Amino acid sequence: MTDPSGISVEDMNKIIQGDQIQIPGELPILDFNNFVLFPYMIAPMTIHGKEHIELVSNVVLKDRLVGVFMRRKTESSETSLHPIGCAGLILRMLKIPDGSIRILLHGLQRISIREIVQEKPHILAQISPVVENLPTPGDINVEALIKQTQNLLQRAIALSNLPEELGVASLNMEDPGKLADLVTANLSLEISDQQTILTLTDTKERLNRVMTLLAREVEVLELGDRIRSEVKSEVEKSHKEYFLRQQLKAIHKELGEGGEERDDALELESRLNEKKLPEAVQKASLKEIKRLRMMSHNSPDYTITRTYIDWILDLPWLESTEDNLDIKKARKILDEDHYDLDKIKERILEYLSVVKLRKTIKGPILCFVGPPGVGKTSLGKSIARALDRRFYHFSLGGMRDEAEIRGHRRTYIGALPGRIISGLKNCGSNNPVIMLDEIDKLGSDFRGDPSSALLEVLDPEQNDSFTDHYLDLPFDLSRVMFITTANMLDTIPPALRDRMEVLRLSGYTLYEKIKIARKYLIPKEYEINGVGRDHLVFTRGAIQTIIQNYTREAGLRNLQREIGNICRKIARRVAEGDTRLARITARNVSGYLGPHRITSETSNRPPEPGVAVGLAWTQTGGEILFVESSATPGRGKLILTGQLGDVMKESVRAALTYLHSIAKKIAVPEKRFSESDLHIHIPAGSIPKDGPSAGITVCTSIASLLLGKTVKRDLAMTGEITIKGNVLPVGGIKEKVLAAHRSGIREIIMPAENKKDLEEIPGEVRKAISFRFTRKMSDVLKWAIPNSKN
Repeated sequence: MTDPSGISVEDMNKIIQGDQIQIPGELPILDFNNFVLFPYMIAPMTIHGKEHIELVSNVVLKDRLVGVFMRRKTESSETSLHPIGCAGLILRMLKIPDGSIRILLHGLQRISIREIVQEKPHILAQISPVVENLPTPGDINVEALIKQTQNLLQRAIALSNLPEELGVASLNMEDPGKLADLVTANLSLEISDQQTILTLTDTKERLNRVMTLLAREVEVLELGDRIRSEVKSEVEKSHKEYFLRQQLKAIHKELGEGGEERDDALELESRLNEKKLPEAVQKASLKEIKRLRMMSHNSPDYTITRTYIDWILDLPWLESTEDNLDIKKARKILDEDHYDLDKIKERILEYLSVVKLRKTIKGPILCFVGPPGVGKTSLGKSIARALDRRFYHFSLGGMRDEAEIRGHRRTYIGALPGRIISGLKNCGSNNPVIMLDEIDKLGSDFRGDPSSALLEVLDPEQNDSFTDHYLDLPFDLSRVMFITTANMLDTIPPALRDRMEVLRLSGYTLYEKIKIARKYLIPKEYEINGVGRDHLVFTRGAIQTIIQNYTREAGLRNLQREIGNICRKIARRVAEGDTRLARITARNVSGYLGPHRITSETSNRPPEPGVAVGLAWTQTGGEILFVESSATPGRGKLILTGQLGDVMKESVRAALTYLHSIAKKIAVPEKRFSESDLHIHIPAGSIPKDGPSAGITVCTSIASLLLGKTVKRDLAMTGEITIKGNVLPVGGIKEKVLAAHRSGIREIIMPAENKKDLEEIPGEVRKAISFRFTRKMSDVLKWAIPNSKN
């Protein structure tokens, strides 16, 4: 018969009456890292481990007896337990929905392990009871220890939240061992101290050790109580001083002896009178200053309110800089700072022209999109310089807290306005150029979504009353010129993208990089490294060699690094006393930068059947893409590797279907499709690839393999294919053509509908590459694989 607690009535009576439950010679062991069980202690436990859960489940069905030991910290993987633990009785077990179980353990007596019988699936050990050394009856020292421990425990209960029943139980105990265990089980001691006390078999020594720890705990509690009392008295003293100060101020006023007050409130009120503010802001500031007068200088709210008023008075509510509306001068500044970028410059000049004619305009939201290193961020500085506006820049990359944009509410400790309001304070005007960098790398988590907060900031129709959570007052952002930058548009939320005017910056050609290097990068590195034209000069051939053999990028960052690397080597030589002029040429560049790091990918690959070159667009610019096909004996299985996305996989199947449909026309036996497995691989397998633009490249690669003929050398292609052999237009033409030009491609096949996109390609690139336009896959095969039937 069992009661609702889950233990037999007979065993419960034994526990209540203090009878000794018979401990068998062999027990299953519960081993813990941070729990020590003491005799007569009842402790709730949550069991998580699979082995422990299985052990408890088995024991509950039997005698409910377990051994509880603490693990030792060892470097080996073998089980190591402390020599002494405690036998325990499981009074109750409850299963939790998350898979764990909760048990109620009752400590019985100290036990030691004689031998571990098994370790898996749980520990089973032969145990023996621990014999305790009892003191001599009537020992005065023991009686004194018991009395002192009882007194210390009563003091600890008075100073803490320990239950009063614990004190009553201790007063009724005359056994020093049991008293020591009772105190240890209820004090918050270190696990190591608990295990040490459990290990002590001499009851007098155990009680002495517990009394020492208890005395230290009481001393800490008394110190905490004294500190609380002192703090309380300090607070009461501050309140008393505040009221006395207010009374003294009133007395001086009545006697006419007070004079002008020299407090913070007067200073802030003086600043408020001197500053031009909107009416609503003026009223809010006066209200906060009145609140400040009523506060004590020692009050925490005093500092918060003072800081808030300072922010209001420091912000440029109505202060602005005058725009430079000289269009010719602005054009000259933009040309000085940046080569090419004609579309971007034209857009800025259009903005200035409208401002000049209308005298006022809401700031446009421009978004510069392009690969790294093409000058997006520096272009923002140039725009601010051309407009004679102040410039503020901050990066949104990795930002996850909405409060970074809208600010924190003043109820939070350490609250501050968002980055937008902080930027306006730093600029000191309400019409600066603010650049929000890396807008495509915004994140979101439990703290909010910053991209949603930017919807109001970047909307010219509603940002004239932007409300920061900290200020809680509307601020007019309509005169701010916001510029954003991104490497790609796909990760920007559609609602946010719709608020911006997108201007794309593509990569630079070889000719453009040479021009930029000579006009901007080399003079900049001269200044950075302390050298000049009297120390070293770069020839055109040297710059071209650095671009082609040491860097491969859409932007200019690596080119500037390599130029700086050479300048530093010359700077060291000059510092050592060698002032001869160094002439950097194509022949001696390797002496400064080492062997060539980059060679033409197309020239390194010998022509062979089954290999075709495609063109791909990435967020860092264009890239060439090799497509390899290979056939092995099999049953017509198609194998695709290279981390291909779903769209690209569909393009491969469409290409294979088209080739299968024209197999007779191109003289490919039917058995080539049914008796061999076809493997399509696109190298750089660690990089995910997707999109339909590799369709005609895959088709050409498979056709080359089936025909046993190589694809024309220095030929690349891009275009989507249908199962009927139609070639459809694709995007990113400019980036793809520039990538082909960098890689030494001399001929490109592309869809006829993309012919209009060549207008964006620089003239020197169009002259260096031969373009073919088509609407049919049959034309692609005819041009790409000479002497093939199609």
